[in-house]
Amino acid sequence: MEEYIMTNQFDKITFKLLLATTIREKDNSYIVSEIFSRFPSIQELLDVTEEELLSIKGIGRVKAQQIIAALKLARLNPSTAEERFAIRSPQDAFTYLKDMQYLTREEFVCLGLNTKNEILFRQTIFTGSLNTSIVHPRETFLPLIKRSCASAIVAHNHPSGQPEPSREDIEVTKRLAEVGRVVGIEVLDHIIIGHENYVSLKEKGYL
Repeated sequence: MEEYIMTNQFDKITFKLLLATTIREKDNSYIVSEIFSRFPSIQELLDVTEEELLSIKGIGRVKAQQIIAALKLARLNPSTAEERFAIRSPQDAFTYLKDMQYLTREEFVCLGLNTKNEILFRQTIFTGSLNTSIVHPRETFLPLIKRSCASAIVAHNHPSGQPEPSREDIEVTKRLAEVGRVVGIEVLDHIIIGHENYVSLKEKGYL
């Protein structure tokens, strides 16, 4: 397997086969599919932690360690390096998150950024209606702290297609921004995604 890792060009199909072989699963099995659902880019896969893998049903300590070992070998291949997407404006964030615009349920996601505003990871925090009782800062900031992020952008979609912020949207934004100041990870923006349009709560003056 090591020779295969060191000599082949990497893409998502290759990674699926690698992980499936490592944990002796089919490449379309629930476990493999769930891994790629939670960590959709190659860079996110390479940065995954053992604790994150253990949160997936069917992955125990042994399988998690096998996956981490395989990914460590994969990092040695220069072709696994991806150019990171940099966020320079709210429009950039919307462009990156456009796949959310026609979701039929609300999803709240977090983008972790480095000091160059490049995306280190994207993670769905929860699915469902946004309110302050559901969006707990702990779930939002834990992955940011684990990956030593410099800042973050949060976003969610409005299935109605109308991105105007609700009172709850604004309250959640202010609460997360306050926690971000305490832990030293600035919340740069909260993007609300509609159908082919968006609202930046930073531009609206709420951040």
